[in-house]
Amino acid sequence: MQTAAQEGYGLRLRTWRAGRSDWRVQALSIFSLSVAFVCLAAALLVVTNLAAVRDRWSHAGRATVYLRDEARDTEIADLRSALEGTPGIRQVRQVTAADARREIVTDETDSLLASLPLSAFPASLELGFEDDLSDDELSSIAVKLRALPAVELVETYQRWTDRLSALLNSGVTASVCLALIVLCAVVSVIGSTMRLLLHRRRIEVEVLKLVGATDGFVKRPFILEGATQGAAGAAGAILLLGMLFLIVRGHFDTELISLLGVAPRFLSLPAALGMVGLGGLLGTITALLTLRRMAAI
Repeated sequence: MQTAAQEGYGLRLRTWRAGRSDWRVQALSIFSLSVAFVCLAAALLVVTNLAAVRDRWSHAGRATVYLRDEARDTEIADLRSALEGTPGIRQVRQVTAADARREIVTDETDSLLASLPLSAFPASLELGFEDDLSDDELSSIAVKLRALPAVELVETYQRWTDRLSALLNSGVTASVCLALIVLCAVVSVIGSTMRLLLHRRRIEVEVLKLVGATDGFVKRPFILEGATQGAAGAAGAILLLGMLFLIVRGHFDTELISLLGVAPRFLSLPAALGMVGLGGLLGTITALLTLRRMAAI
């Protein structure tokens, strides 16, 4: 009587032999699945990086207080002193109009920026907050600052966070739509492949039936092939996307990285493994459904 290990080895051996004889069909199926999965993986990659940017900006820990042109030096000094003593504020940096112009106009050959008068660059106070400062506390500080006569505007960058959140939600919706498309593609490709393989191995299946093989014995290699095709297609998509990611990241502007505050990142290991597992699961289910509909089995 065969043990479970022997049965498992026999199943893998039969699957490998069958797959070797139909390797062109298997390769074409895996390639088609990789093309489908790469769309889903790319969407997840975009969502991952948008989420990283949103989280970075939502916890940027800074704000800019723009001062009125008519604000006196004594008012600015008093305001800076009060802010430095405010709980939750870690750092206060004063930026004069000349400093602001010097930071923005880095290239004097840009005639448009260089021609701007000094009054076009408002003085400001750059605030750095403690990491544990809550959003409500930040909003409360901003409201109090806006009420001061020397303050023109307080920018907490919350609008950018809200826009990124809306963009992220749109990306999640697009990913769900792509997931449905990928599901249809996997069902179509693996279903067609199973029908083709069954047709090519019909004589072998009939012989196995004649010698007393059970339905499970006949079905298992096809189910394993479906799972393998789905997992291999997802793995191929991740590999292809990883190569494209490395190429794009190599040409990514370092100044843009400094502006965004985060560097481009690839899919996390759990996400990549989850996609491979999803491919295998979809392949298994599709193979089961296809075999159930086939009268020969």
